[in-house]
Amino acid sequence: MADQLIRATAADGGIRAVGAISTRLTQEARVRHKLSYVATAALGRAMTSGLLLASNMKREGSRVNIRIRGNGPMGGLLVDAGLDGTVRGYVDNPSVELPPNEQGKLDVGGALGREGFVYVVRDIGYGYPYSSTVELVSGEVGDDIANYLVTSEQTPSALIVGVFVGAEGVTASGGILLQVMPKAARDEALVATLEERVGQLSGFTPLMQQGLTLPDIFNRLLGDLGLVILPEVQMIRFDCPCSFNRVLGALKILGEAELQDMIEKDDGAEATCQFCGEIYQASRDHLAQLIEDLRAESV
Repeated sequence: MADQLIRATAADGGIRAVGAISTRLTQEARVRHKLSYVATAALGRAMTSGLLLASNMKREGSRVNIRIRGNGPMGGLLVDAGLDGTVRGYVDNPSVELPPNEQGKLDVGGALGREGFVYVVRDIGYGYPYSSTVELVSGEVGDDIANYLVTSEQTPSALIVGVFVGAEGVTASGGILLQVMPKAARDEALVATLEERVGQLSGFTPLMQQGLTLPDIFNRLLGDLGLVILPEVQMIRFDCPCSFNRVLGALKILGEAELQDMIEKDDGAEATCQFCGEIYQASRDHLAQLIEDLRAESV
């Protein structure tokens, strides 16, 4: 199934649901960053979470940044996701690996750590971005982002994200975000029903492995609650806007003396994009041209 995102409502608009399949983009991140099994799961969950959060933004060009810093050996991760369905990200220590946890699953909480913070920045394209910080509750990503939504945005939310990765790579990745709007939050029976159904799920990837589609999953959770699945299917993908010209622009900021030093000592410069792992090589001729440009601009 292609990576995609769909939206739905239920309970006369009182429940908002967004689901995403992110298998291919998670596999691309795994290959680009040479991620371990547990690092793949952590970044895949975070990228899916970022896309689900960004999907509810309204203004074109809006983006969400999620930074998780924990006390585990992975250190942390950073994800940048947009309303346009693009996402990128990286982990601080991509090679860390841990034994499975008590449930036999990849120990994302142990790798990221269970003490630390989640930093979320929402940029709607103008003015100052909205930022918020909450403490980690488990390090498992989904619980932590859901806690952010409840704590910072006062929106009761359930976020179920998962990644299944084996020797052949990522075979399942995705998630679903359910949010109860204020008018429905007063209906205690409705909220209790939703909580019970979410609690019965064993995770998201087992549903994918059963062959269920996003509409199938929505129907299982909300089918008898006035479910309305919106017709638009949005394609999502791993995407980074880095380029060689951007690298040259960053090198130019270093100034003439530093550029000349690179020419003499290293015969050029190498830069790696932290978000996507792309490697750029700037030759001595490229650096010499940057020096000429700086001199011309100073005249």
